[in-house]
Amino acid sequence: MKVEELLARQGAWLSPKKFDGTIISSRLRLARNIRGVAFPGWAGARESASLCEEIRNTISSVQALRDAEFLHTGDLDGLDKLVLHERQLLSPELMERDNGSGVFITPDQRIVLMINEEDHIRLQVISPGMDLMKGWEMISSIDDELEEVLEYAFSPELGYLTACPTNVGTGLRASVMMHLPGMHLMKEIDPMIRGLNKMGYAVRGISGEGSEAFGNMFQISNQMTLGYSEESIIQSLTIIVDEVKNHENNARDQLMDDKQEYIRDYVGRSMGVLLHAHLLSSKEALDLLSAFRLGLEIGMLSGIQIPQIDELMLLTQAGHLQKIEGKVLSPDHRDRARARVIRERLKDALMY
Repeated sequence: MKVEELLARQGAWLSPKKFDGTIISSRLRLARNIRGVAFPGWAGARESASLCEEIRNTISSVQALRDAEFLHTGDLDGLDKLVLHERQLLSPELMERDNGSGVFITPDQRIVLMINEEDHIRLQVISPGMDLMKGWEMISSIDDELEEVLEYAFSPELGYLTACPTNVGTGLRASVMMHLPGMHLMKEIDPMIRGLNKMGYAVRGISGEGSEAFGNMFQISNQMTLGYSEESIIQSLTIIVDEVKNHENNARDQLMDDKQEYIRDYVGRSMGVLLHAHLLSSKEALDLLSAFRLGLEIGMLSGIQIPQIDELMLLTQAGHLQKIEGKVLSPDHRDRARARVIRERLKDALMY
């Protein structure tokens, strides 16, 4: 599978069948290591290459991964890696690795297995909307099949052993991507983040750890796995996400009741710039598309479907934009191409 083929397919989290105005996607990730083999950060090139080949040879025995394609990171150029990262199919850690590392991706891009990232195996399932429990059933089944053919590093006292101490235990990270423009406009984001941090949850931007929350997109995830069961991690996160969703809906209701002209101006300005700008940076585009998306959700805009906005948020990121254009672009040329793509795709939008 070439990276170009991914561009012709919809990302796993973009399905309109699972549309939820506030919740974009849910993701589960398991960290696993092989007993008796040094963690990737300490392993030599020969040891990493040998383990990568061993894991590759076991994948055919896993039903859910039989159709998955393998991409060797050493065969990917920087732009290909960036596209995969933007699709949440390749982590920043794996982007830095070459020989002895790679990634399996299923055709629907829902299941990803990274080899020799921070851990020997990073198994991920991503779904549109709120689908943590079904995602857990899927990832747990795959993990069970892998464990039949691979001997994991496991401690009866601690659980699964991982390179990072915060992943020891279940090795499970669950996260939900949410669109929270109402809380942003009501200045409730910072208090929410501080509150969740105190409760043991991380809140990050659209690209995960270390990223900023452009476009009012926030990932909420558990931080600790030791001492908790997988089911309790998922149930607790589900409760938190439901509460945040209620706060977001209340913020939107309050804005519509008390600041309707302000919202109309906020949405209208975003529409005006998106339809007429000739230069747009990535950050500006995401922020404006977030406002446009809000306008669709509250019924101020029509002519465009919300999944189209989610797709635009992906396609106008630097890697995708350059792949679409078929060449490497300077920042100025990317800003010009981004504005053109957005103008063309939003030309049928109407405001009430």
